[in-house]
Amino acid sequence: MNHTTAPVADELIEMRGLRFHYRDWPSRRVGAADLVLLHGYTGHARSWDAFAEAMTDRYRVLALDQRGHGESGWAPADRYGVDDMADDLEAFVKALALRRFTLLGLSMGGMVAMEYAGRAPKELAACVIVDIGPEIEASGADRIQTGARANDMFASRDEAFAAARAANDLPPRDHHRHRSDYSLMRTEDGRWTYRFDRALRSPGNLRRRDAEAAWRSCANIAVPTQLIRGELSDILSPTVAQRMIQTIPDARLAMVAKSGHAVPLDAPEGFLAAARDFLTG
Repeated sequence: MNHTTAPVADELIEMRGLRFHYRDWPSRRVGAADLVLLHGYTGHARSWDAFAEAMTDRYRVLALDQRGHGESGWAPADRYGVDDMADDLEAFVKALALRRFTLLGLSMGGMVAMEYAGRAPKELAACVIVDIGPEIEASGADRIQTGARANDMFASRDEAFAAARAANDLPPRDHHRHRSDYSLMRTEDGRWTYRFDRALRSPGNLRRRDAEAAWRSCANIAVPTQLIRGELSDILSPTVAQRMIQTIPDARLAMVAKSGHAVPLDAPEGFLAAARDFLTG
């Protein structure tokens, strides 16, 4: 049964000594389950706006700005581990009293989802991991590190968007512009820079788990899981994706055509179709 919904709300919550921001989309369905979205490295909660709105017919959707990203607080430089972020998610689930929720994580958020789901929390009902695995292709890792070290100061939003398009021209322009604009903040000299923590502009400060520990987490995932891979991904290889499907006890794989690593950005309609098939099935 559908009902009239309140508008999306931007909320703040203090957890584990940091201030976090999240977006809360009420569902158009009475008694809907919760869907929690975790963005990737350098991303933010606003990057989920279109997808979240599309899912409100079935879910209440919660998009968290992870530590150091978007409008959430910046942590000490040595506290950006996947385990730190999974602990944040545990605190978030407890604070909002979530029960039988579904978790969807992209890239860095997918690493967090693997770690959290691998702890077999009783509150988790299903999991979607987007274009990430325990092992990362070296070429993709090099591309991301090069991008993080590139210029991060811009004279205008237009200049920042031009740089984003030069790095990746796959996304629909309006969709890409939305993500780009919400990635930026002003500086005191009148220019624009990215909102995420400067400590994370040295990608080594984002501490991944070692591969064998991440594989053990995959083997411990006790809920139905979907892995989504971008057809052109340089991060998640077909070999690693197949091993994940064999390792996670109840898992299926979906491929999104004409998409690189940033699947929800590069191919929003294909991503929505793939995720929706699993989330509403």
